[in-house]
Amino acid sequence: MFGKRNEQAAAPALKPAAKPAQKAAPKAKTEAADPPPQVTSSPRESAPPVSDPKKAAEANAKSEGYYKTKTTIFNALIDTIDLSQLAQLDVESAAEEIRDIVNEIISIKNMQMSISEQEALLQDICNDVLGYGPLEPLLARDDIADIMVNGASRVFIEVNGKIELTSVRFRDNAQLMNICQRIVSQVGRRVDEASPICDARLPDGSRVNVIAPPLAIDGAALTIRKFKKDKLTIHDLVNWKSISPEGAQVLEVVGQARVNTLISGGTGSGKTTLLNCMTSFIDEDERVITCEDAAELQLQQPHVVRLETRPPNLEGQGEVTMRDLVKNCLRMRPERIIVGEVRGPEAFDLLQAMNTGHDGSMGTLHANSPREALARLESMITMGGYGLPSKTIRDMIVGSVNVIIQAARLRDGSRRITHVTEILGTEGDTIITQDLFVYEMVGEDADGKIIGKHKSTGIARPAFWDRAKYYNLHAKLAEALDAASDS
Repeated sequence: MFGKRNEQAAAPALKPAAKPAQKAAPKAKTEAADPPPQVTSSPRESAPPVSDPKKAAEANAKSEGYYKTKTTIFNALIDTIDLSQLAQLDVESAAEEIRDIVNEIISIKNMQMSISEQEALLQDICNDVLGYGPLEPLLARDDIADIMVNGASRVFIEVNGKIELTSVRFRDNAQLMNICQRIVSQVGRRVDEASPICDARLPDGSRVNVIAPPLAIDGAALTIRKFKKDKLTIHDLVNWKSISPEGAQVLEVVGQARVNTLISGGTGSGKTTLLNCMTSFIDEDERVITCEDAAELQLQQPHVVRLETRPPNLEGQGEVTMRDLVKNCLRMRPERIIVGEVRGPEAFDLLQAMNTGHDGSMGTLHANSPREALARLESMITMGGYGLPSKTIRDMIVGSVNVIIQAARLRDGSRRITHVTEILGTEGDTIITQDLFVYEMVGEDADGKIIGKHKSTGIARPAFWDRAKYYNLHAKLAEALDAASDS
């Protein structure tokens, strides 16, 4: 038995709840070490976001009684329930068992609350035990791009490119840390005082970063970059005016004609989203291998091998770096290699792969312009300690990378593809590039939204024309470029 249903058995379990959560703390650790399955049922909607800090403080103050009641019931539940047996149940059965015991505790303690308040409390406690606690309502909303938790009492979200403070809060820093440990343990990673920084992911591919005390002074800092439930396509980017229809058609030819591509952009500019869209143009009969720090890409092809780096263990051993993965890819008979983010010496191995028969390989890197992306690529190769002359490195870049797609996040929060640039060759020590499409800002409307348009530079035959012709895509490419020139 993991839940005692009669009053005589449940009453003693309620006595420790009157003390300050000393007894519940060790059991919370057990919960984090061996996390039960997560709730998959539809959680309730969260309170509406509060953009004014003063209003947020008032909202929190008004709910102090609710949080106090919830803490009392939660502590009583933890003292009553056997988490090890609860973990053996499926999610629906476990949630039903929790609801029964919580209803019994409310009845025994003679708490007065409305049906809606009791339902909200039941859902919150189920989320605490089986899911991600207060984060569940935020994760259920598809309009949120980022969730930023700064300690137990400050949770921010990004909606439509703007950051807002919410009234969501955690019971205390211990609960926040338990949720962080639950998330990272699902992908075989850990976060604690010995290893306070961790990159992980949620089951849907959403990116997670945790930095815990003592590095985070005011409690654990948790950042979640959410993925939308529905996989985005290049047509969605056209609808959002991130790229023009003609530009999207050119990108489709780039993907189908196996043109080696780098996606460049700043943090939050939509590089991974764009990379996901580009991979949709890969044929289903191609063998694709992805290398990522935390697996986020959502490729739909049937022949995909997903690889993920591994941090060192407690003894500092067992680390598998991005470079190890990229080098191993070459022994796995890939047709395309997709690197989630190029940030170090693995740039050298990716360029080698692009230049040795793995056409159509792709990757992303941080840079604010195509020209800066080339400079960063060169500096990352130099970081590997190869001691190669600059001209040799630049010749390698020119021989490997065909197109750079630049993504940017504008000041109004919108995301645009600002350049589609191809690499032509070198002239002396300088890499020569030419833009196929550029985004020009015209002004802004009354709401502060930026007005702009994508313009073709008028180039009729790009450098990858022969490759497009080889794959019988030259007519499609010419049509897109002609339409862009006329518009």
